[in-house]
Amino acid sequence: MPLTPRYALLLACLVTPIATFPAWTQEAVPAATANQQQGASPATGTAPAAAATAAAPAAVVQGDWMTSSGIIQPSRYPSGFAHYDYVNPAAPKGGDLNKVAPGTFDSFNPFTVTGTPAAGFANFGGGLNYDTLMEQSTDEPGVSHGLIAEAIRFPSDFSSVSFRLNPAARWHDGVPITPEDVVWSYETLTELHPQWSAYYRNVTKAEKTGEREVTFTFDQVGNRELPNIMGDLTVLPKHFWLDKDASGKPRDITQSTLEPPLGSGPYKVESFAPGNNIVWARVKDYWAENHPLRIGRNNFDRLRYTYFRDQDSAWEAFKKGGLDDYRAENRAQKWSEGYNFPAVDRGDVVKMTYEDGGVQAFQGFVLNTRREKFSDRRVRQALTLAYNFSEMNRTLFYGLYERTTSYYGNSELAATGLPSPEELALLNPLKDQLPPEVFTEPFVLPDYSQPNADRTYLRQSLGLLKEAGYELRGTSLLEPKSGQPFSIEFLAPDPISTRVIEPFAIQLRRLGIKTNIRVVDPSQYVALTESFDFDVTTDVFSQSLSPGNEQRDFWGSEAATRSGSRNSPGIENPAVDALIDKIIYAGDRETLVAATRALDRVLLWNFYAVPQYHLKGNWLAYWNKFGMPERQPAYTGLDVFSWWIKPASTAPTAAAPTVQ
Repeated sequence: MPLTPRYALLLACLVTPIATFPAWTQEAVPAATANQQQGASPATGTAPAAAATAAAPAAVVQGDWMTSSGIIQPSRYPSGFAHYDYVNPAAPKGGDLNKVAPGTFDSFNPFTVTGTPAAGFANFGGGLNYDTLMEQSTDEPGVSHGLIAEAIRFPSDFSSVSFRLNPAARWHDGVPITPEDVVWSYETLTELHPQWSAYYRNVTKAEKTGEREVTFTFDQVGNRELPNIMGDLTVLPKHFWLDKDASGKPRDITQSTLEPPLGSGPYKVESFAPGNNIVWARVKDYWAENHPLRIGRNNFDRLRYTYFRDQDSAWEAFKKGGLDDYRAENRAQKWSEGYNFPAVDRGDVVKMTYEDGGVQAFQGFVLNTRREKFSDRRVRQALTLAYNFSEMNRTLFYGLYERTTSYYGNSELAATGLPSPEELALLNPLKDQLPPEVFTEPFVLPDYSQPNADRTYLRQSLGLLKEAGYELRGTSLLEPKSGQPFSIEFLAPDPISTRVIEPFAIQLRRLGIKTNIRVVDPSQYVALTESFDFDVTTDVFSQSLSPGNEQRDFWGSEAATRSGSRNSPGIENPAVDALIDKIIYAGDRETLVAATRALDRVLLWNFYAVPQYHLKGNWLAYWNKFGMPERQPAYTGLDVFSWWIKPASTAPTAAAPTVQ
């Protein structure tokens, strides 16, 4: 389930990974257990379906009101907790945080299919301007806490969910947030974008059921994630969007706009230059200033975003100072050799490595199976065998990367070895639809560090291509039907990307495959990838420790033909669909883990993407102007919004910001 904690938004929407844009969301998790709540004891976390017997199905029971909910385990925070235990509740407010953003922008409306939203706006998770009904915890996996909604409850069969709104919740103009706002937001968002209509497709009714209560009814039972999916709903101000703007023209939420919208979040737009920069100001009378999720956080008075068209310019801005205060580094060469400028030598720029407790994101070369050339699994396997990670890690990455071997790495969800009995119980009914290796071989990627590996794996690749009907004539590999040369075009958003694509392209040319690298600007890249108009591109798939409904958008058949979905490989596989349903309707943690491992195997053995690499930790460099809590949250690893600006006498000086 997509959700963008604001600390992650600030990091992710400003940094472009190698060869692709990041997945700017973190998957949230479904509600199933609760912490201590108003007049209630902690929930056990056991799904009602798991306790039911075939002879006597459990009666449906309405749940108690809960201030927090979790799927993996109850929150360690009791009802009414003061603040996250890692923050500094006395952190001083003030100062500016400066960041760079990639590309350009032309809209403050992130909810439509048109326009490029400015930094700070997000179509999931609220962004800086809007609060959501609930918010994912920064330091506990699978836990969400109430925000606009002070409490949540749902029946034991998960057939609906109700939210009780916080009476203190206000828009920036002082108007209370109402159930009417919530219902209108749901109805409007599902009409604005196919992504939203698909995401909330299981909702049959949204209605006001009390003075401060709203209820969503679902078209199914047993889907444990649906309550928290609705908790992630961005709430919009109905009275603002149905009113007229300053010129007397009716507002239209279906269109892009550069009118700063009314919000409810901790920041609002202060100033901007279209496509160039945007400044967010902290809302001094923010309704949730003293909310447990906000104490010790949102300490910067202003967030200044300056736009740069390419990564090289953004790097120079960071070195200069005053334009980019911290930088999440993703290039081994730069981390190893680039941080040797004077500010680093003086101690004004600090390098740090941190780890998090989440699932390792999968990054890989996505093979667009909508195109006939990639529809044969043998062709996809041949391309995977040709990828020489060992040589790239040695010559380009200083040995700092590890090979990615799972879509759910660094977690108990990753498939290892042969399938367990629990996995086989899910896989055997699908046996006729699956590659035989799923049952007989552990998934292992080629190891090019072995002697003669290059020749061995390229010979295997060519053998698979010949099995698929391709013919090597001279130095050209010919397609089986047309007799034309087999060609592959790599799509990239930045010239820097060619550095990590070219070694793979060289390997493919050795097989007789014609290759081309097409570099486009960020706006074109987004348009082309959202319409799936590419052969191969790099994509990043971020997961949570509790996967659920979002797996349909990643790998489901319906998403393969829906523009803007995250199913970039174009997977249309009934076996994958069946395993996704097993994940969504898992009655307990053990079943969910087994189903996810089974899905991981099926995805890997179908070779929908060529796995690339990852860092074991995360690299960050920052100008030494920040005060920080003694520790950061273990789960997310970093919460920039818990930082603050040091007093002027102790912070380093940097060049004054200039307009780019």
